[in-house]
Amino acid sequence: MESDFENRIVTPDYSSEDVDVELSLRPKTLNDYVGQEKVKSNLSIYIQAAKKRDENLDHVLLYGPPGLGKTTLAGIVANEMGVNLRVTSGPAIEKPGDLAALLTNLNEGDVLFIDEIHRLRRSVEEVLYPAMEDHALDIIIGKGPSARSIRLDLPSFTLIGATTRAGQLSAPLRDRFGVVLRLELYSTDELTDIVLRSANLLNIEIDVEGAREIASRSRGTPRIANRLLKRSRDFAEVIGKGVITLDNASLALSRMEIDDLGLDNIDRLLLLSMINNYNGGPVGLETIAATIGEEAITIEDVYEPYLMQLGFLAKTPRGRVVTAAGYKHMGIEMPGQQSMI
Repeated sequence: MESDFENRIVTPDYSSEDVDVELSLRPKTLNDYVGQEKVKSNLSIYIQAAKKRDENLDHVLLYGPPGLGKTTLAGIVANEMGVNLRVTSGPAIEKPGDLAALLTNLNEGDVLFIDEIHRLRRSVEEVLYPAMEDHALDIIIGKGPSARSIRLDLPSFTLIGATTRAGQLSAPLRDRFGVVLRLELYSTDELTDIVLRSANLLNIEIDVEGAREIASRSRGTPRIANRLLKRSRDFAEVIGKGVITLDNASLALSRMEIDDLGLDNIDRLLLLSMINNYNGGPVGLETIAATIGEEAITIEDVYEPYLMQLGFLAKTPRGRVVTAAGYKHMGIEMPGQQSMI
């Protein structure tokens, strides 16, 4: 049985419906990549310097919330360096032999992209250390007293790791990345440009006001913006005249229960449950999870960051608390506050 989280249109995590759209919309060069100006500026210098010295780019760690373009940036790096991109993820590499197979199949200069790199097993990490530092692979042959170690030389490569939880990376692995870049949530202006670009590539008719309305409710995340664009097109074609205008976009987003700040029914359920059942908190994470029927890790990784960024939720030593701003957004008077009227 699917959870409400798996059906959320505003989840920043990758879903099956994003496959075709994201592949067709991903920019191929830094010039086409909208937003993340600091990251782009620094990455451009590192790439130019590596090409000038005829060297590989140093290993790169990209971290930040999901849906901001870490995989896209890895593809751009490979394209700008003129090399192949190999893509995998931390959970997919179950044993050292899986990583060894990946590394020995790389060509000189290739980019290996490992998504969710914080989920690598420790035994796999230990194989990765000499590969990153010395471009070598240490293999143990045999067992017991007769066991011996063989070192295989690997082609020079660039590892790009992506993570939403940089704090969970082990220190030895984190220290082996020469370039560490944080991706930030996008502004409404940047997302408006992304929506307009995506609409042009997908042959969707949209005006600037309609694009801005979608952007303003996309929680600072391009993946969500592109998903809302697709859904808004459906409403515009059936209810409107085929063009996504401000009115059409507003109607579509309202029908999808996404409010002016990008909160959906599950975000509002979380806040209302805390307000109605626990007087706004403080309340523990596990208690909240049991109340709304969701996993604690999902609440912590997906719901809370955006609610905290808006200032609707706060963490205290005693638990989570709904703030005055959260009460106001839900249209409920905060206990202990007298009406100003």
